Amino acid sequence: MGLLLWSLSMPILLVWFFCPPSLWAQSTYGSSRSAARALDVLLQDYAYRAFVHPKTGIPYDGIVPSNFTGIKITAVRFRRGSLYRRGFKMYKEFHIPIGVIEQPYVKRLVLVYQNLGNWSMVYYPLPGYTYLTPVLGLLAYSASNLSATGLLELNVTATGDPILIRFPDVKSPPHGAVTKCVWFDLHGYHNFSNVASGNTCSTIQQGHFSIVVESIAPSPQPIKVGIIVGSVLGGLALLVLLTFLVLWVQKFKHRKKMQQMERAADVGEAVHMTMVGNVTAPVAMVTRTQPVLESEYAP
Repeated sequence: MGLLLWSLSMPILLVWFFCPPSLWAQSTYGSSRSAARALDVLLQDYAYRAFVHPKTGIPYDGIVPSNFTGIKITAVRFRRGSLYRRGFKMYKEFHIPIGVIEQPYVKRLVLVYQNLGNWSMVYYPLPGYTYLTPVLGLLAYSASNLSATGLLELNVTATGDPILIRFPDVKSPPHGAVTKCVWFDLHGYHNFSNVASGNTCSTIQQGHFSIVVESIAPSPQPIKVGIIVGSVLGGLALLVLLTFLVLWVQKFKHRKKMQQMERAADVGEAVHMTMVGNVTAPVAMVTRTQPVLESEYAP
């Protein structure tokens, strides 16, 4: 019984004590990716609503639902040839160079800008890293129907100079930490690259971007360490006491049974013992029924 309790409890203690937090975080990554794609669909819809009487090359700020306060969106419409020949120097934090193309081919396209603000970590969790800037998004859609919703993104590629993202407000990283640009594509993958001039990232494709720094895990406080160690030792001590209790109960039941058998032997008929070879064995002193020969009853 004691060994059974020990074997059942030890795996739980080992998993709790040694399982890395990253394994727990991975279980929520898939759901965050799906939520991010659903957010792109929603923001495309609300960005297009800003086009009341749109003019080509003029950015229009959209309004997000009240339950997404903190997110900013903007939409601007281009002719395909004009964007390729001229680019667009200052679209919020994005500098779009000459030579940008899109697939599949469309005559007009819309670039939707996203600033996720305080929602960045919600939709783009990055275990082991700290965001120094909000996550910014740049996604391209067809402009053939400005009332359309649920549009698929176009594949945008910079064929000459890369698209630059200049972040105006970058939080100061910890001393000695190295900042990195992170790019999230539309398939759930991310990639790191170097930061230029302290606040600039570059890309040749659309997606979501930010500047991050690797997190430095704080050293555990002595009080918390004492609580954890005390909890583990207390649990082990409880298991040991429970094991001894089970063994003592079993021994007590066995002793009680032996005492009952001894009392029953004391009040019963005395059994005479004799030696048979080297073994002591019980023997009857008298025969209760005398044997009778069959011939004595014969007529």
